[in-house]
Amino acid sequence: QVQLVESGGRLVQAGGSLRLSCTASGRTNRPYAMGWFRQAPGKEREFVGAINARGNTINYSDSVKGRFTISKDNTKNTVYLQMNSLNPRDPAVNYCAANKNQPGVAAITGKNYNYWGLGTRVTVPS
Repeated sequence: QVQLVESGGRLVQAGGSLRLSCTASGRTNRPYAMGWFRQAPGKEREFVGAINARGNTINYSDSVKGRFTISKDNTKNTVYLQMNSLNPRDPAVNYCAANKNQPGVAAITGKNYNYWGLGTRVTVPS
């Protein structure tokens, strides 16, 4: 029904910056609340950031707050994750997700989300 495709992942040196994008397609007849999650090797998936449909509510994990910025462009059905000051703890596959049922919420748990992309890899060498 809804497909999410992430892009922008690559290798970047510690201290560098990167912007990830996630574009929704399919039955996207209204803006969705969106979230970013990541999974590092050997680790469970963890929350990174989320933004509600309107864009006036944003949540970040403590590990990225102040370094990462989430934003969205509803005219393009796209959500972005600007990542600055990357460190070796940041390498992961990053997934975007859509919460179709709670447009006013920037949920921090994956169970709130209905659709998931396949991920884009960010590598930060030591």
